[in-house]
Amino acid sequence: MNQVELKSILRAIFCFVIVIASSNVKSNDIITTITPIRISEKIDPDGNLTEDIWNTKPLIKSFWQYFPLDSITAKGSTEIMMAYDDQFLYVAGVCHSVGNDFVTSSLKRDYSYFGSDNITIMLDTYNDNTNAFVFGLNPFGVRREALVTGGGRGRGSFTMSWDNKWWGDSQQQEKSWTFEMAIPFSSLRYAEESTEWRLNVYRNDTQANEQSTWSRIPQNRIISDLTYMGKINWPDLPQKTSSNISVIPYISTSSARDFENPDETKANSNFAIGGDAKIGITSGLNLDLTFNPDFSQVEVDRQVTNLGRFEIFFPERRQFFLENADLFGGFGTSRSNPFFSRRIGVARDTATDLTIQKKINYGARLSGKIGENLRVGLLTMTTDKQTASGLPAFNYSVAAIQQKIGVRSNIGAIFVNKQAIKGESESDIYDTYNRVVGLDYNLLSEDNVWRGKAYFHYAITPEEVDDKYSTFMQLERTTRYSRFELVGMIVGQGFDAEVGFVPRKDFAMVSPEFELFFYPNGGIINRHNFNVDVGLIYQIGKNENAFVDPWELSEWQVESRWSFRFQDNSNLTLFSNTEKITLFNDFDPTRAQEDDVFLPAGEEYQYTNYGFSFRSDSRRKMSYNITPTLGNFFNGKRTSFRLNLSYRMTTLGTISMDVNYNRINLADPFEPVTLWLVGPRFDLTFSKSLFFTNFFQYNNQAQNFNINSRLQWRFAPVSDLFLVYTDNYFTDEAFSQFNSRNRAIVLKVSYWFNV
Repeated sequence: MNQVELKSILRAIFCFVIVIASSNVKSNDIITTITPIRISEKIDPDGNLTEDIWNTKPLIKSFWQYFPLDSITAKGSTEIMMAYDDQFLYVAGVCHSVGNDFVTSSLKRDYSYFGSDNITIMLDTYNDNTNAFVFGLNPFGVRREALVTGGGRGRGSFTMSWDNKWWGDSQQQEKSWTFEMAIPFSSLRYAEESTEWRLNVYRNDTQANEQSTWSRIPQNRIISDLTYMGKINWPDLPQKTSSNISVIPYISTSSARDFENPDETKANSNFAIGGDAKIGITSGLNLDLTFNPDFSQVEVDRQVTNLGRFEIFFPERRQFFLENADLFGGFGTSRSNPFFSRRIGVARDTATDLTIQKKINYGARLSGKIGENLRVGLLTMTTDKQTASGLPAFNYSVAAIQQKIGVRSNIGAIFVNKQAIKGESESDIYDTYNRVVGLDYNLLSEDNVWRGKAYFHYAITPEEVDDKYSTFMQLERTTRYSRFELVGMIVGQGFDAEVGFVPRKDFAMVSPEFELFFYPNGGIINRHNFNVDVGLIYQIGKNENAFVDPWELSEWQVESRWSFRFQDNSNLTLFSNTEKITLFNDFDPTRAQEDDVFLPAGEEYQYTNYGFSFRSDSRRKMSYNITPTLGNFFNGKRTSFRLNLSYRMTTLGTISMDVNYNRINLADPFEPVTLWLVGPRFDLTFSKSLFFTNFFQYNNQAQNFNINSRLQWRFAPVSDLFLVYTDNYFTDEAFSQFNSRNRAIVLKVSYWFNV
């Protein structure tokens, strides 16, 4: 396929997206509306439902099953009441079940939905079908909150790391449990002139093995999909009556030593003061400020065994970057993202393969909505210079805007700037600046059948190089019984987005995918689906190491999956994967051979592997996920085995073990390699405010053993004391004697003040 033919295909995809966007597709579902009751007395959200207001008729009583069926009303009765005053939205309810054997994974906040009895409230406060606030409770009074972005269509659109101030509790009764929530309007973002919000409520009843929702959701959509929601009617939505300012200062002290640095003969102590501030400019627009931020309490990343050729993505976990994160980070795709917030203040240690912190001096973010249709975001952060290496300080700035089009679609623009702040002593090895501008169009039809995306991004850099652009076009059609997706993408060799995530350049891709859904009547199988995904990669040819002609096929992949969900909530997936690859650089996939042992550039390899994945019923005290894989690998063989084993100790917590085993035998001169990644983890919850996590990770590919221990005491709402211990050891052979690399202990206290 030549350049003209490939670009013609991409133009055809783009035109099809525009045609679908211009069509007026509507949903035929009936939308239910409720009206909360305004009250004058305060409610103590203790879960007892003793207030008179809760004696009124429930606003919501009819739920639909989501699992095991999605076409009948729920068997377990759920009653929801709603009231409000000038400060709080109050939500209360009664959840009936078949017994008293309620399940929770622990008493720790932000529990998993699937392994616990719980009720969840989703609030789309802007009627944009795109973003929502999530609040949940389980029968033990454990809370969780989250943000939903991107319409809630994918599991990556659910952000559990978000945290905010609200109150709630629950009480267990005979074959039922009751709950109350008090959600401050100041913790939400909404247009003050709004008269309607969108709402859905969903519940997991582990004893009845039933998941149910207020607004009916098809089984082949995830339960957080914002297409399927009812409405809240607001006769007089509370307005912003006073300043909404919160200050969250912290103090911390630490002691750390780098044993691999011969100049460090003892531990270095440090004392730090800093904090954040949240200022509500309007009910929909928020200003966040940070000074000398400290992220030492953020949990370490789960390590991975990397057998691929490109950088691996790790999600953002730092609280400051999470609210409205989709406005900044939602541009582009996972293969080419112009802004990735983890590039700010975080780097990966090449010795341990772990993330390390780089000091951020200060930053600010203005983000939110102006009206119901326009989202805006401005972000600026400044990092400290590194005197020892002669590297300058950098300023990172991002401006983003997103305008709603129609019911669910939007168009957005982004500008990213990385600017060096250099003094006379700083090195010139880094560019003075790196900038990216981009325009994205996101299509979501009202009935959720059509989804699409098209974008064009351009890098502005000091180098005079060709192809400084990245472009993408996608169209997907999903019905109850089928899904079809077509993707086209080009990333130029000159598209250098230093603040983004672009693991690969100088390629074009065409990827069709189709999936069929089946719903048997009766039997042990609840539903199953068959999926085939094809990827065709073309080399543009601007890379100096190209071994194929420009715009010729350089690699392809065909992956097929057949997935089964059983009536007991367990899952089985059978899969096969065939790849053909032309290497453009010398490559050691094991990352464990001598320097002169590698697969040479220019060689072609084709290989196939097969496997299955089985996940047991997560409602059980003991649950597991197992994935064995067998097959060829480049010019040899690979056997892999992944296991996640979890044991739930009622309310005390969870003990789990992750094991990833790879045995790789490549042709001479490669030595056979056995790679282990073992991660035992202990999550203990002594109460709903005191938690202890001990996480071990042994990775012989990275030659590292890591210990991360974290004690957290939530002594007040969104106010914590953290004691964190981190230790890294060097291991040169599998399970050999460990030698110290670095060690640190941190004590940090933060407190949330409302001004």
